Amino acid sequence: MNRHRCSAVALRHVAFEDLGLLSSVLDREGWDVSFRDAAIDDVSHRSIVDADLLVVLGGPIGVYEADAYPFLTREIALLERRLAQGHPTLGICLGAQLMARALGARVYAGGVKEIGWGQVSLTKQGAASCLGPLAEDGASVLHWHSDTFDLPEGAVRLASNRHYDNQAFAYGRHALALQFHLEADPRQLEEWYVGHAVELVAVTQLRSNTAAVASRLPDQADRIFTRWIREIG
Repeated sequence: MNRHRCSAVALRHVAFEDLGLLSSVLDREGWDVSFRDAAIDDVSHRSIVDADLLVVLGGPIGVYEADAYPFLTREIALLERRLAQGHPTLGICLGAQLMARALGARVYAGGVKEIGWGQVSLTKQGAASCLGPLAEDGASVLHWHSDTFDLPEGAVRLASNRHYDNQAFAYGRHALALQFHLEADPRQLEEWYVGHAVELVAVTQLRSNTAAVASRLPDQADRIFTRWIREIG
């Protein structure tokens, strides 16, 4: 008998920011993944609204720029509905900011642009969550943002760092928001360097730093995402 495979929809904002290291985890754990492009696809379509899992990926725009990018309003409405109904949802970078806004929190430009590899500090709840491996020596995440958000009412802070209090939060049992990138595959980051060239001033150093942490990233992502996927299942 074939095992039932659940449906996951990955909502993209730019083509090169994709599922990365999360892709193989989803496939192994029995999820069929399809991609939709937030700017041009109908995010109110039933295949997205009713997906067993929605992953909202990153992008180089701000949640507060809906006048320039009207599709953001439709994304927020989609997330409001999914989060209210307790449907499994993962937001990464811009996706996390959209989740925060959908939950009624303020999203705004921060005081520091974070681009590069660094650590986060886990709260007590974060250490007990799927993010636990980030407390290990040498654990690194990829920061690539300058916006931030207030912690939504009813959400649980999981991680912070010296620049921003809110680096990750959980909302209920089925929603996880990550301001940073765990999914970024070091083998694909050359596409990011080109796509984000306008905001990079030290790409050679960033490339070198990526090489220094690359060997441990797949195992780290696998452990974190596998636990979360199994928990929502």
